[in-house]
Amino acid sequence: MKNDRLIDLGLTGYGELFMSTEERLDAKKPKVEAISLAALTPFRNHPFKVKEDEEMAQLMRSIADAGVLSPALARPLPDGGYELISGHRRLAACKALGMDTMPVIIRDLTDEEAVITMVDSNLQREHILPSEKAFAYKMKYDAIKRSPGRKENGDQLGHQIKSIDSLAENSPDSRNQIQRYIRLTHLIPDILKLVDEGKIALTPAVELSYLQPSEQEMLFSVMDSDEVTPSLSQARRLRRMSEAQTLTDDAVLQLLSEVKGNQVEYVKVPVDKLRSFFRPDTSVKQMTETLVKAMDFYNKHLARQRKDRDRRQM
Repeated sequence: MKNDRLIDLGLTGYGELFMSTEERLDAKKPKVEAISLAALTPFRNHPFKVKEDEEMAQLMRSIADAGVLSPALARPLPDGGYELISGHRRLAACKALGMDTMPVIIRDLTDEEAVITMVDSNLQREHILPSEKAFAYKMKYDAIKRSPGRKENGDQLGHQIKSIDSLAENSPDSRNQIQRYIRLTHLIPDILKLVDEGKIALTPAVELSYLQPSEQEMLFSVMDSDEVTPSLSQARRLRRMSEAQTLTDDAVLQLLSEVKGNQVEYVKVPVDKLRSFFRPDTSVKQMTETLVKAMDFYNKHLARQRKDRDRRQM
């Protein structure tokens, strides 16, 4: 009886029939190629910044001394050339050193696989800005949702459970922390920059991310002119006012003029009571500086009065 069943030997071609086990294993190893720097295109919307800092200087010194020790990873582009998946800092260093090629592993990857690989290869870096994590997690989250066969189950709050849990499995951050980072992608660039600079903490920034873009622009204008940032309590109140559609310029000025809770002693004066003494475009910071100068002038005036009184009594 004829047996039509085929036995899969796991071979990729007839040539492997005549190879030893060692030769087969070697043939399946990723091949490192010297690729022209001009043929390498940065990953589209790459969220990780290439900074000219001390780490980059150290990398350049290492490459100048010993070459690129760890090959980059790229995938072929339909129109020729390669899209870089990992190795953007190495590419920048090689260009700065005037090199023509760098070692690269070429691998065929789908869009989703490329995003996931790109994010995973960069999240292990020591210094990552909040904005970098935010957009990286968002890209990977969207890629996981698009992956074939992926089904989403939303809880009563509308969270996409499976994708977030899958995202957290191989990430240095917890599920809830990842969700916080993803919320940062809703911030306008000016406020997100303050988060990167450490001037606004992550949790208050998450609360501010629920404000409409126009409201965030208004908030940033006040923060920038008065050099103030909201506390967590103030950020939550701003969010509630936004949801109630009561967030106005005056409300923002009034709220941010409050002294934060970690300052024990303070004098609280409503802004609207001071406005009559100043021009309409005067910021809270300028009003405060003028008041301090006025008190200094007043104290000097009192001191002169005391001296005059003492002289008359002599």
